Amino acid sequence: MIESAHHLVLTGASGGLGSAMAIALAARSSSMVLVGQDLAKLQALKDNVGTHHPLVIVELVTGDLSDAVTRQKVLDAARSFSAPLNLLINNAGINEFHEFESQSPEAIERLLTVNLLSPLQLTHKLLPLLRCASHAQIINVGSILGYLGFPGYAAYCATKFGLRGFSQALRRELADTRISVRYFAPRSTRTALNTPAVVAMNKELKNAEDAPETVARLLVDFVEGNGWERKLGLTERFHVLLNQVLPQLVDNAIAGKLTTIKRFMPGSIRT
Repeated sequence: MIESAHHLVLTGASGGLGSAMAIALAARSSSMVLVGQDLAKLQALKDNVGTHHPLVIVELVTGDLSDAVTRQKVLDAARSFSAPLNLLINNAGINEFHEFESQSPEAIERLLTVNLLSPLQLTHKLLPLLRCASHAQIINVGSILGYLGFPGYAAYCATKFGLRGFSQALRRELADTRISVRYFAPRSTRTALNTPAVVAMNKELKNAEDAPETVARLLVDFVEGNGWERKLGLTERFHVLLNQVLPQLVDNAIAGKLTTIKRFMPGSIRT
C-alpha cells in the first residue's frame, strides 16, 4: 500500500474504463498524468477532475505508447510532479473477438503491441522515477481472460496471460525494493471495447458484465489494499481455480457452449 497522496500515471484514460478510474482516483491524488489517444476526451476528463478536485494537478499526454516519443512525453510529465511518481497504472488496451485462423496478422500484432509490449516498455521507462518514492506501485490491468483461455480470444488471451506473467516476475525481481507490482483482473466490462456481437453473446451465455464505475471503485480498493492480484467476480474466481486444478472440466464446459460462441464469432469457419 502506498501513501495516501497519489502521484500517478494512468494509461488508457480516454477510454470508458480509464475515465472512470481517473475520476475515482482523483479524490486520493495530488497529481495525475492521464495518457490516451483522444485529446478531446482527455480534456473533458481533466475539466471534470478540476471541477470536483480543483487542487489536483492534471497533465495530459496524447499519443501511441508503442512510440518512444510518447513514452518520453509521459516521463517528462511525471518528472514535473512536486513529489516522486508513486503509482503507475497500465490500463491501456484493445480487444478483438475473432476466430484466430482468420484474424489478420496486423490485428494480432496490434494486440500484442498495445496490450503487452507497450506496458512493458512504459514500465521500463518509468522505473527510475518509481524508485525515488518512499513506496510505489505498478498495477497492470489485465483480465480474467489472463487466467482462462476462451474461444475467439486466442490472441487477446495471449497478451493478458503475458501481462500477468510479467507482473509476477517483476514483482519477484523487485521484492527487495520499495516498489510492488500487482495485477488487477476485471471480468467483462460494459465499454466500447465490447462489440454488439460480444454483448449479445454474453447475454445469451449469461456472462456477467460490470459497469466501468464499479470496476473503477474496486480498483481504488485494490490500490489502497494489499495482495498482489485481484480477480473480479465470484463465479469467475471459481472458474479460474477450477481451470488450475481440473482444466478438463473447464474444457468440457466451454466445448458445450462452442456452437453458441461460434455463432457470434467473426470469421468463424463453421464445419
